[in-house]
Amino acid sequence: MAPAGHLARFGFTDDARSSALAGPDGLRLWDPETRRPVDDDAATLLETLYFAADPDLALFQLHRLVEVAGEEVRDAVLSDRPLRRRLTGVLGVSATLGDLLVSNPPDWKELQGEQNSRPAGYSTRDVSTVPLLRSGYRRELLRIVAADLTGAADVDVTMRRLTELADATLSAALTIASTEHPDFSGICTLSVVAMGKCGGVELNYVSDVDVVFVAEPVDGADVEVAMRAGSTLAARLMEICGFVAWPVDAALRPEGSRGALVRTVASHLAYYRKWAKTWEFQALLKARPAAGDLELGARWLQELQPLIWSAAERPEAVDEVRAMRRRIIEQIPRTEVDREIKRGPGGLRDIEFAVQLLQLVHGRADETLRTPTTITGLRGLIEGGYVGLADGEALLRAYRFLRTVEHRLQLQRLRRTHTVPDDPAALRWLAHALGYRPNAARDAVESFRADWVRHAQEVRRLHAKLLYRPLLEAVARVPSEQLRLTATAAKARLELLGFADPAGALRHIEALTGGVSRTAAIQRQLLPVLLSEFADAPEPDRGLLAYRQVSDKLGNTPWYLRLLRDEGPVALRLARLLALSRYVTELLVHDPEALRLLADDAELVPRTAAQLATQFAAAAARHDDPETAINAVRASRRRELFRIACADLLGFLDVSVVGVALSAVIDATLRATLGVTAAPAVDRSLDFAIIGMGRLGGEETSYPSDADVLFVYEPPPGMADDAASGLALTVAEDLRRLLARPAPDPPLGVDADLRPEGRQGPLVRSLGAYQQYYARWSKVWEAQALLRARHVAGSPDLGARFLALADTMRFPDGGLTREQIHEIRRLKARVDSERLPRGADPATHTKLGRGGLADVEWTVQLLQLLHGRTVPGLRTTRTLEALTEATSAGLIDAADAAALRSAWRQASRVRNLLTLVRGRATDQLPRQGPDLAAVARILGGVEPQEFLDEYLRVARRARQAVERIFSS
Repeated sequence: MAPAGHLARFGFTDDARSSALAGPDGLRLWDPETRRPVDDDAATLLETLYFAADPDLALFQLHRLVEVAGEEVRDAVLSDRPLRRRLTGVLGVSATLGDLLVSNPPDWKELQGEQNSRPAGYSTRDVSTVPLLRSGYRRELLRIVAADLTGAADVDVTMRRLTELADATLSAALTIASTEHPDFSGICTLSVVAMGKCGGVELNYVSDVDVVFVAEPVDGADVEVAMRAGSTLAARLMEICGFVAWPVDAALRPEGSRGALVRTVASHLAYYRKWAKTWEFQALLKARPAAGDLELGARWLQELQPLIWSAAERPEAVDEVRAMRRRIIEQIPRTEVDREIKRGPGGLRDIEFAVQLLQLVHGRADETLRTPTTITGLRGLIEGGYVGLADGEALLRAYRFLRTVEHRLQLQRLRRTHTVPDDPAALRWLAHALGYRPNAARDAVESFRADWVRHAQEVRRLHAKLLYRPLLEAVARVPSEQLRLTATAAKARLELLGFADPAGALRHIEALTGGVSRTAAIQRQLLPVLLSEFADAPEPDRGLLAYRQVSDKLGNTPWYLRLLRDEGPVALRLARLLALSRYVTELLVHDPEALRLLADDAELVPRTAAQLATQFAAAAARHDDPETAINAVRASRRRELFRIACADLLGFLDVSVVGVALSAVIDATLRATLGVTAAPAVDRSLDFAIIGMGRLGGEETSYPSDADVLFVYEPPPGMADDAASGLALTVAEDLRRLLARPAPDPPLGVDADLRPEGRQGPLVRSLGAYQQYYARWSKVWEAQALLRARHVAGSPDLGARFLALADTMRFPDGGLTREQIHEIRRLKARVDSERLPRGADPATHTKLGRGGLADVEWTVQLLQLLHGRTVPGLRTTRTLEALTEATSAGLIDAADAAALRSAWRQASRVRNLLTLVRGRATDQLPRQGPDLAAVARILGGVEPQEFLDEYLRVARRARQAVERIFSS
């Protein structure tokens, strides 16, 4: 006899066995002499067997079936194509179903003929006894499996048919139980409410069927007697179903397994109103009357609706749902957690929990989300704009994939399992059962695993994105009645929230939410939360107006509303920023793309000076025209100001870090601009440098600060001084002109008034001219100004030589003379009496007021001038660093130093915030009004008057320290 090795091409792995089963002494499909199928029909059957999950098993079970059912089976399989596909599919996927067919030979005929037109359930069968019901269930299950395996029914239809079969089985079991207890029909009426997967119309092949029993007495019957009768019927139903098909689990009832098996509607309501936990309301999302008195079940469910759809408003609700999901994962054995497609990370539970939590939160106002079915619920979330289209479709694909995997796993032995096997042979079977076949690139198992990993990773990502969305908690905190208001009620609500112009606010809301577009739907989700955030600000109307302005700019941009809805805390951050800061609003209106920065904390970290210098220089280098190049630099500056301002307002940055970050932005702006304007000078080898002075030099820049600078140049050998001076002047004037041009970014004034002779002196000087001036004419205030000198742009070598010159002035040998000290005191007194603007409040002026920035900085600078030559640590441009060194050197009392430090930090922070709040520079802290309230809210939400009292107290202590030091 010729070897039967060619049978392997039909997927058989055991040559000897398959040859025997298919050969002359078996099914007569294979001729071992020719090593070919006996005829075309046999070849077709063998080719069909190839597509079975396990061709060897399918051939073996078909052989057994023919042995017990006769040649009729063989003839039908060879001639009837639909039957051939159905029967070989069933026999190859499930040893248990094959055994059942062999044990009940006539059942194979259930797979003949038209299948889809046959009604679901038992409408054509007699199931009046338990044995008949068991037989009927087995046959109906066989039909469902065959349709699933041949592609006649997709996973959605399969889950629906399994659920319909379960409903019919529950009804039949209750009918049998009622027949056994005929007297009970006059005592009580019983409704069987499906829960879990059965309630959700997404049942799998092998699962407990979760139910809740609801009963009511009939015609005035005694309640206690009626409940005993109902309990008897329910218990018998559970017993019958356990024998026929699957266990019935009533553990989701009130009080679980310790509670009464059957309750009245009133008893259920009393429990859910007083005792139910959040997870119990989550479980009720799946409730669906399935058998018995359906009207009673519908009434029970209707009575529970207000309780279900208010559960999300519990303070702990969202956290409880999240915690339950974590506990489920923790209960999985470590060896199985990565293979669990139901409970494990990236599994079905991740999808279900995300959908159910979104339903609980958003279903309060949107009744289209009130469905027990995961797929329908997810579709509603997509259509309502609660879940992004791409994200939702990814979850739908993953859900169907994982459900299909679960079905195949359970079919093999008709056992409840959700764990992908790690045995290679079992994995190969599963891959084949799912339709994977080897190809040139990879084998079937590798293909399956690649798809599984891809879906699981996507589910894990989207589960975290949806379940832990900060906006979800914020929406849950909004009472249900505020999520859907009539125009009149909305106007009244806006008045209560503190809107000064409720009618105007309502017009903004209607403009944002009107219509049936997806954009309007997402706005309807966002606005209840945003309005609450705006209401917490001193001027809610301003926040809503700003939000509308930004939305009008970006409303048609695909990413805008998706970013607000999906990306972490963006919506809540945006609401806070718009409600509190005109400065940020203006920046955002002119650069809407900057909104993306709010999605990631890492994007709110200020860029380093080196990063900014590279970025700004690259922006300028992309354009040949100087004005266009500087416009690009200023756009980069605008983006960085937005980054810093947002981080500042959100509490991410210390005031000292803000000063350094703002100074670095100015440094980079000056360097990039100088790179454009100095090109002619560079071509002629003229050295040019910019020296930062004032707050820029000290890297303590505030939002309203100008760039205080000195311009210094040095001509190359052979160039006349007049020519060099003219060239340097052109560079400086072009720089100031380009940065002063009208633009949508906050202005950057380049102020050179600290140069020798002030405004009367030349704008630019050579290093030699500076040396001559400082040697002959310098005054003590100029030495004081040079304490802040720092090279910020241009020639590093020239900058270093200028700073060496400055050191001789700011840290003179022997310190200050008596006359110079007296001059500083006189100048300080003059600042106190003359420079304060007319009408300003000296107690709350952050810059020149008592205990303000000038007080602290003049005090520290006096110490630097006096002792900088002998105390190296004082040779710093930064105020707080110098104050620390002066304390360490014993030059100042520690308590006074602490008072000065607190006052400087306070005044710097408040000055910055006043600019951010008002959108323009101001140094005056008002004693009342919305600006004071906004600053107080940003600084921790304290009462405005309490904050003002604290500001005055800190300033008074600092002023006392200043007077002690200046008078000593």
